[in-house]
Amino acid sequence: MNRQYKMPDGDIILASASATRQQMLRQINLCFAVQPAHVDEEAVKAAGIAESVPCDDIVIELASLKAEQIALQAGGYILGCDQILTCEGQLFSKPQNHDHAKEQLASLAGKTHELRTAIVIYHRHQRIWHHLAISSLTMRSMTQRDLDDYCTLYYDQLTDTPGSYRIENGGAHLFTSQDGTLYDILGLPLLPLLGFLRTRGLKLEDMPPHSDSEDQTL
Repeated sequence: MNRQYKMPDGDIILASASATRQQMLRQINLCFAVQPAHVDEEAVKAAGIAESVPCDDIVIELASLKAEQIALQAGGYILGCDQILTCEGQLFSKPQNHDHAKEQLASLAGKTHELRTAIVIYHRHQRIWHHLAISSLTMRSMTQRDLDDYCTLYYDQLTDTPGSYRIENGGAHLFTSQDGTLYDILGLPLLPLLGFLRTRGLKLEDMPPHSDSEDQTL
């Protein structure tokens, strides 16, 4: 019998197309569906920067907008997530192309940068919880040859994330230290999330045969 963790009063819906976030939820045997939100992240960031909004507030707003968008279409517990990278006062977005990715990596080399990861939950059209995690990562100094070798080897993943690396894959080669849990760095603060869901009744239940909720896309 398949057993998964479920909420007693509504489905869990992840408002993200991130394969990494989905994999993390699958690994903890959580029953969830996927319904990606579509928010103009760059416009929100640009507006926030123009109005001198703190980065903490920008990333929470992005996660909230995503959860709110799906909450208008579906019931249950809607999980909105977002992450931004800052280094020396500069906010990094996903690189526009591979040349831009190389520029980002060169800018981060030898420095410590911060990842702000936000998660927001909407339930019954209201925001009921949010959490912000801040992680610090120190990238090693690199020669141009180091950068070229990395970008050649991991070419396919360079434009996927702000900073142009995925630490769970080849990006681990770039760093000397990190301060923050791997869950937070990967974009989903799992431990605080599970702590909150338990307060709302999360429990392990028997699932019908052939139930495969983790692959549901609404």
